[in-house]
Amino acid sequence: MRDVEGARGHGLVVQPGEAPSYWQPMPANGHADPVLYPANTRFAGLSTGFQTIAPGGRIRSHSHGDQVELQICFLGRGRVVVDGVSHPLEPGTACFLGPGVQHEILNEGAEALVMLWVVSPPGLERFFPAVGRPRQPGEPAPAPFARPPDVVDVERTLGMNDTR
Repeated sequence: MRDVEGARGHGLVVQPGEAPSYWQPMPANGHADPVLYPANTRFAGLSTGFQTIAPGGRIRSHSHGDQVELQICFLGRGRVVVDGVSHPLEPGTACFLGPGVQHEILNEGAEALVMLWVVSPPGLERFFPAVGRPRQPGEPAPAPFARPPDVVDVERTLGMNDTR
């Protein structure tokens, strides 16, 4: 219960556009918006945010070493591949991804695919600024850009296992 004590009596509401946002490199070509995380919630148990994947983009196959991830699709259409099994993604699709579960998200639609993610323990919120570029809401997307060459080291530091 120690994780809860720091947040006792603390409430927080984050409106659209108030959270940090980061353009993401290829192959996602969208943006990630960590919204609630230990630094602003005072709760060390989880972090949450939104992942927007551009049409034709994808979140490459990966797993999280010691983290549980929950994902909920609420805009767009595509596929999620979990341990090699493909499933349709549409608004309302929910995914539970335990530690070590390989997963990939593909946007096969003509509009942005938007996912809500929740990770416990936290850490994913530190990945997005490490590999992306700061984004201001409403600004046009930059030209696609490459992942940093040290992305595998970044992932290992955060407890993620890179597979590509």
